[in-house]
Amino acid sequence: MNTLVAEERYEFKKSALKKWRNDGEIPTIVYGSDINTKSIFIKNADLVRVIKNVGRNGIISLNLDGDSKDVILRDYQYEPLKKEVLHVDFLQVNKDTELDTKVSVFLKGTSVGEKAGGIVKQFLHELDITAKANDIPDNIEIDITNFDIGHSVRIADIKKVYFNCTINHEDEEIIVMVDYVKSATEEEEITQAQA
Repeated sequence: MNTLVAEERYEFKKSALKKWRNDGEIPTIVYGSDINTKSIFIKNADLVRVIKNVGRNGIISLNLDGDSKDVILRDYQYEPLKKEVLHVDFLQVNKDTELDTKVSVFLKGTSVGEKAGGIVKQFLHELDITAKANDIPDNIEIDITNFDIGHSVRIADIKKVYFNCTINHEDEEIIVMVDYVKSATEEEEITQAQA
């Protein structure tokens, strides 16, 4: 079930925040068109479970005092050394709300071109998109397994797959390409020719 139970918080001293974090709670705010901005806290373990189920951009049901609102994870602060989430922002949405967000691009597989000595160059690791809350993909995956040297994927190439959202980039922008790697001898010859 993709529900998070939240409690409103009224104490904002550092000592209170530290105690909550030590008890596995995350200080959080929730805001949106149908809700006044509220300071709340949620259980860290519950957040991890729900994000595993719905993904980074999925819709979560947030239950506060018996009242449920649909929200998405808008932002978070993460402490990499302790590997813990310090703070979370939720945006209240309805399923038809259009949102501007960023979605990560992941490459899948090892390309034929790499095996032949080429190199994979990924130019875009995130894409700016606009989509209804329900249509936001968790990520954009590109299978590069059959890519030979010289093969590239541009924004226009993925638009037909991700037709439920608007990708806010130029059609000709290259996301990834398998490039030719010059041998050391060729590099030397080019350097000598330029000298």
